[in-house]
Amino acid sequence: MRCDPVAPRAEAVRHGEQDGEPDFIALGGSFAFERVNAPLLLSLLPERIHIPAADGKATRFGRLIAMLAEECASDDPGKDLMLRRMLDALLIEALRSHDVGEDGVVAGLLNGLRDPALARALQAIHADVRAGWTVAGLAVVAGMSRSAFSARFGEIMGCAPIEYLARWRMAIAKEALAQGTKSLDRIADEIGYESASAFSTAFRKRLGCPPGRFAREAAL
Repeated sequence: MRCDPVAPRAEAVRHGEQDGEPDFIALGGSFAFERVNAPLLLSLLPERIHIPAADGKATRFGRLIAMLAEECASDDPGKDLMLRRMLDALLIEALRSHDVGEDGVVAGLLNGLRDPALARALQAIHADVRAGWTVAGLAVVAGMSRSAFSARFGEIMGCAPIEYLARWRMAIAKEALAQGTKSLDRIADEIGYESASAFSTAFRKRLGCPPGRFAREAAL
């Protein structure tokens, strides 16, 4: 698979028996992120994502991968542009499947990182989610007025800056609770809440259940 028109085309490699139908076909590819955004985007993804065939999400992945394989084998005009767009979609599906966000936060993040001013604010949030960010402070980081920053953030990200911060904190908390290696006090401190009680109240309000229950259900 290639997305760069000047990149060398990879040849098909067959292992095992050289005749007959293959047991399976492996499709390989890679992403090249802009250097400034690479750490953030890579931090959203686990080392690997396994989606069982019985999982409902497998159908969407299967369709995307089938289209990618078909496009890779073709020489139709616009092939490289099609591959780029399909790989963007595949990345978003991967992020969705790993449950790193909610209410469109993943798509909003990818759109926001394409905007230089918003990208600076987003990188600041992700670099120090514990900080007491305000709209005014993030506007300074973005190099914009408070009103212009709020308007652009809402238009591109689909939510207000502080709402995005709250969603991202909850995404981090959910991941930590699922891993089950940190106390509520530590999680609360790491994502910017003054106490485990304040964190628990915010978590229940957003997720509809207390953190302890979420952790227990995630461990099942």
